[in-house]
Amino acid sequence: MPATPSHLPQTPALPAALAERTIALPDEAATHAFGARFAQALDATRGALLHAHAFDGLQIQLVGDLGAGKTTVVRAILRGLGHRGRVRSPTYTLVEPYALERDDGELEVYHFDLYRFNDPAEWSDAGFREYFNSSAICLVEWPQQAGTLLGVPDLVLSLDVDGDGRALTARAYSVSGKACLERC
Repeated sequence: MPATPSHLPQTPALPAALAERTIALPDEAATHAFGARFAQALDATRGALLHAHAFDGLQIQLVGDLGAGKTTVVRAILRGLGHRGRVRSPTYTLVEPYALERDDGELEVYHFDLYRFNDPAEWSDAGFREYFNSSAICLVEWPQQAGTLLGVPDLVLSLDVDGDGRALTARAYSVSGKACLERC
């Protein structure tokens, strides 16, 4: 498996996680099953927060070396949320938007891939802040490319190659992230 190129910045330091869980993903079927469980947890967390008038979006960062499975996990989550169309990798477009119908209104999901950024300022220059200031779910691959501009995420999903499969370590950094992780 190729390693992360050395020119990429490291992920900024994060505070202590409120919750942490490691999940074995031995094959693609396990990844799809995780995506379905995680999507249900996202929906349940979002529903509870909407009911309390406290949902203001979720930022979920995905980290791992090239080929670790970040896009595969995003695809599994989007499928679990009910998206039936093609799930494109945003490597060249930088962001792919998804509008998913829910009983309580439309759920906006944005899938970012910041791998091609050479400087954190490119994130600001691209005008992405508005996506993160909405009530959307933002799934961000290669978040370290934005430096500290993304702020503290709700959840970080770290993927490592583990034999033929993957090991996913999920860390929650907000109350809503923790609630989601506990439901998963």
